Amino acid sequence: MPDCVVPAESLMRQTRRLLGVLDARAKKSLGQHFLVDSGVLRKIVTAAELSTHDTVVEVGPGLGVLTGELARNAGNVIAVELDDTLALMLQNAFSECDNVRVLHDDILKCSPSDFLAQDGGCYKVVANLPYYITSAVIRHFLESECQPEIMVLMLQKEVARVITARPGEMSLLSVAVQLYGEPRLVCSVPAGSFYPTPKVDSAVLRITVHNKPLISLSSVPGFFRLARAAFCANRKQLPNSLAQGLNKPKEELFPLLEAAGIEPRRRAETLSMAEWVRLWSAFNDRGEL
Repeated sequence: MPDCVVPAESLMRQTRRLLGVLDARAKKSLGQHFLVDSGVLRKIVTAAELSTHDTVVEVGPGLGVLTGELARNAGNVIAVELDDTLALMLQNAFSECDNVRVLHDDILKCSPSDFLAQDGGCYKVVANLPYYITSAVIRHFLESECQPEIMVLMLQKEVARVITARPGEMSLLSVAVQLYGEPRLVCSVPAGSFYPTPKVDSAVLRITVHNKPLISLSSVPGFFRLARAAFCANRKQLPNSLAQGLNKPKEELFPLLEAAGIEPRRRAETLSMAEWVRLWSAFNDRGEL
């Protein structure tokens, strides 16, 4: 393993040294905050449950600290870095590591299947995500035809709370993620675990992707038209929000709710994923979407 990614010194000191060598600073435009807590680093790797048979896609490897840990525990690592300077540094640092590929690219502009062709298509995702692209990256992988087995993500703590919400506090984001997998909070991460220090705390989230989707891929666009409509009017009862969001007479919606076994006084945030699937089936069976 290249010397520049071996954590023989504290991660804070290592981060500052590498940035000094590169004559670089964390870029606010890319939401760069480098993890400097070795304990959290270990928790990320443990949560990914890696073996030498695994291929890992790392989004935003930054200075390569997590990349090195992944390379020691996984069979193959594909690190996708957008930053020009960091991508070049990583390519040089890992040039002698046979199980690491560094791609200089925007993860949102490339399909997972494009760079996984030689790895058989099975993979896991590990990422310390910039806050501003969190939802987009999650959707990018979960909506792909080549889905990961699991995702272990560092993201804003409040976003992790929203994603892991249970019925009573559900949102469009929690429904969107839980349609594809089961999210679980691994640990909270204080702002001081990063350099430079962000203004909010973070969390490590694990999403275990369903072996079989709750609905068919062809049904996803219609399902989300329904879900967006249900959440369009904050805390209104379902007949009112659906009537507004779908531009349908409220009277037409009561039989559909009854067919799904959902009481009309319910609100969107109270539905379980099983109820969402039943509601979609009721609308889909009658050609309403």
